[in-house]
Order: sequence, then C-alpha cells, then structure tokens
Amino acid sequence: QVQLVESGGGLVQAGGSLRLSCAASGRAVSEYSVGWFRQAYGKEREFVATHSWRGTIRYYADSVKGRFTISRDNAKNTVYLQMNSLKPEDTAVYYCAAPVERFKTPTRVNEYAYWGQGTQVTVSS
Repeated sequence: QVQLVESGGGLVQAGGSLRLSCAASGRAVSEYSVGWFRQAYGKEREFVATHSWRGTIRYYADSVKGRFTISRDNAKNTVYLQMNSLKPEDTAVYYCAAPVERFKTPTRVNEYAYWGQGTQVTVSS
C-alpha cells in the first residue's frame, strides 16, 4: 500500500508559477513511479507527468512540455511538479498517483492504483 498526500495548489495569474508536492509513504514506496494527473471540471482525468522510481525516466503530456518539470527527492519520499507559464486551461484538481505495479512507469490513468486526495490549481486570466 502506498499513501500519497498533495500540497501546494492555489490561485495564480496566467503566466505565473506554482510548485506542487506529493509526499509518499508506505511499504517499498521508493520502488514505485509517481505520476501527476489533473481533472478539470466536467472533463476526464488526464495524464500530466510521471517520474520513474530510479529517476531516469520522465514523461510529460504534450500540453505541458517545456512548462512543467517533475522531480523527485527519494530521501524525503516526495515528488514535485514545478509549473511555470501557467495558463487558464491548466485550471484543474491535480492528483499524484502510484501505479499498480512497482518498477513500471505508465502514463494511463487506469494503470494507477493509489491516489492522493487532490489539490486545486486555479489560473486566472
């Protein structure tokens, strides 16, 4: 079992920045990749970024490439999502998640089993 807790959301103007944090705990947590997803009101949850357990693999959605950076501090069991040049369309609830299988770095929602409670990010125009 992996437990995840997000923090760092808030309200920011377009062009601004936010950093989200995901604190992970549980058995063998360092063996799991951690992904970030988001869900805007009335839309399906979508992939944003993921970071492998060893830190050698990172994937990003096309919509955030060049603006968002995912990083991981294994000593703190924390994964970060640095979000720059934010746009109103980035407004959503952001979730971090761990996949069903250890040592995998998937990008699809249905491949993730453990989810945090979510943190709201609102970007005003």
